[in-house]
Amino acid sequence: MKVFIPPRNRRLGTVDYMGLMGLVGLLVARYIPVAQIIPFWGCVLRERTGWPCLGCGLTRVADRVSHFNFEGAWEANPLGTVAAILFALAAVAMVVHLVFAVPIPEIQLSAKEWRAFQVVMPVIVLVNYAYVVVKTRFPHLLL
Repeated sequence: MKVFIPPRNRRLGTVDYMGLMGLVGLLVARYIPVAQIIPFWGCVLRERTGWPCLGCGLTRVADRVSHFNFEGAWEANPLGTVAAILFALAAVAMVVHLVFAVPIPEIQLSAKEWRAFQVVMPVIVLVNYAYVVVKTRFPHLLL
């Protein structure tokens, strides 16, 4: 892995765009009760079959992270909590970068590291999904 630190700049990059998405998403989650005001909001798969989908719990995660309830967010969806926190950190980095022209380090993975990432990430997603399934369908199996 190589880390590059560019010169001071205010050019928009990937972290800035992710930060903007995170900021908007967390502000919406904080101030607009989407799940309560939209009548069709919910997981169709879970409503019809009782089984959660890969994204089950993400609305609760966004709401709970935006209210600093990290334990409740983790309970809803652990991987979603990590993602929401990373989006929040990207929002902070975006503000610091654009206001103070602080450069955001750029990371470049080698081909071997990229292949490892491509193997590890689906495994992490599947483990998270297994946890969500066990938690919602078989809660008695968890301590």
